[in-house]
Order: sequence, then C-alpha cells, then structure tokens
Amino acid sequence: MSAAPRLSPQGRDARRGDARLAAVSVDLDEIGCYSSIHGLEPPGEDAARAIYRRALPRLARLFADEGVPCTFFAIGSDLDAENGERLRALAAAGHEIGNHSLSHRYDLTRQPRDVILREIAGGIEAIARRAGVTPVGFRAPGYTINDSVFDVLAELGVAYDSSVFPCPPYFLAKAGAISAIRLAGRRSRSVVDTPRVLSAPADPYRVGRPYWRHGEGLVELPIGVTRGPRLPYIGTSVTLGGPSGARLLTRAVVGRPLVNLELHGIDVADADEDGLGWLAPHQIDLRLPGALKEAAIREAIRRLKAEGYSFVTLAEAAQVFG
Repeated sequence: MSAAPRLSPQGRDARRGDARLAAVSVDLDEIGCYSSIHGLEPPGEDAARAIYRRALPRLARLFADEGVPCTFFAIGSDLDAENGERLRALAAAGHEIGNHSLSHRYDLTRQPRDVILREIAGGIEAIARRAGVTPVGFRAPGYTINDSVFDVLAELGVAYDSSVFPCPPYFLAKAGAISAIRLAGRRSRSVVDTPRVLSAPADPYRVGRPYWRHGEGLVELPIGVTRGPRLPYIGTSVTLGGPSGARLLTRAVVGRPLVNLELHGIDVADADEDGLGWLAPHQIDLRLPGALKEAAIREAIRRLKAEGYSFVTLAEAAQVFG
C-alpha cells in the first residue's frame, strides 16, 4: 500500500499546534444503497447513477468555490470507466479518494474474515485500478465496524479508519427507523451497531481492544459530534436545519481539535431535478431543495473557517493525530 500523502502547509501548521483542523468527507453511496436501507425495489438506470452523474459535480464545484479539500469515499463496485475518470479528476484537483469497501455490505461486521478481507482489499484494488490512486483510509458501510474489521485493516496496512460514530441521537434514530421499516412490512439491509460504540472517544485516538477504547492500534478519526450531548455533525443534520441550523450546530462543535464533517452525495441531491421523487417519502432530506442544502454546507464550512479551522484531507489529519 502506498504511503499517506505529504502534509499540506495547513497540516504542517496543525502539527506544530498553530491551527485547528477540519476535514470534510463524502460517502459516494449510490441510490441503490438507499433502496436497500428502506426495503424498496432497486432504482431504474438513470436514478441508480444520480450520485456520480448529478450530485458529484455539484460537490466538486462547492469545494472549489470554498477552497477546501475533501476526502471522497468510493465503493469499488460503482467504479466503471466513467466514474473512475471522475475520481481521477478529483484526485488531480487535490482531493483524497478513500475506500468505502467493494460492495457496501451493511452487514460487513457479521461476515467471516474471508468476506471482510475481500470487501476491503477488493475496494482498494478497484479504486487503484479505476481511479489511479491507492486509498490509505477506510470508512465502513453504515459507520458499523468491529474488532474483526480493524484486524483486517491492520493486516492490509491501511493508514487510518473514519467510521466510529459515538452519537446517541443517531444510534436511537437508526434503530427506530429500522424497526419502523420492519413494521411497514419491508426489510431494511441496514444494521445497528453495538451500543458500546457510544462510549468511544469523540476526538482522534488510536484504537484498543475492544476498538472503542484507547490503545496502540490504527488511527481512528471519529465521525463528527458536537460537544456536550454529542449531537450528530453530519450532512443530514447540517442540511435539514438550513444555513441557520448549520450555524448553530457548527457553534456547538467548535473546540474539538478535529471537526470531521461527514457528508453523503445525497446531501446535495434534488428530488425534482434528479428524478428521485419516488424516494423522497422515505428519505427526509430529499424533501428539501438541493440549493438550500448546498447553502447549509457552505455556511458550515465558512463558520469553521471564521473560527480558525484549517481544512485538510483525512489522510493529512491522520498524520497529525497519529
């Protein structure tokens, strides 16, 4: 596996203790992932490619406008030649490409070691082949991870993980949503993590055993939560509140040494423009115009800058906190 990229000037400053760090990442889950979550039929061909074809160009423009790097986590099985070229262009523009597994199995933690190995190594190989870069970071499907996955990551020489989400409101909302889908007579492929993850550190740490404890293992960059009650600082919560809600949430996260703002491609999708009206009754964030959601993300980025945060990729953050 290739070494992590060299630190940018912002990363070097942060290592010297001169700046706070912020990182934005995007999970490029295609629409089929959301059909699986909600127990719906797979989408048609056009809708099935809405994230790469429509949402990704919007995100690229947004990050170019705001002058921030991003870490894009790609699913290996999504990478045909067309999508591979899109990722090559992002890498050439200074963004990081991370591994989001080969096929985004929500039940990855419940699989035997050979399946876990195939999913992680297969994602690395697909990204290297199609995008021309070898990913050094990993994010588990559905943020769900365990010691077995960490063991495979260590064996493969992965530089960091960014999956642990110690967020009680998110945990309860996810469990409730899965139960509601079951009561509606559908089967969600999403799974609930162990509640012990809620006791994991909210700031970067090296994992122990079990993984939610401090140790000497892989560098973990937890998904963003606010100080105090650990409210989710992710794309859904930032965009649902619009720019004003984004300002309030950002104020509550300021003070963390690393603000890890995790987004999904669907966070800038527009139900009308992208032909996703059929999914909107099940996916609450699709009920908002895409332009409003983009404005909220921009507001969060600008507020973090105003608070003195320097933006780096997750690979750079892992070097600083490792």
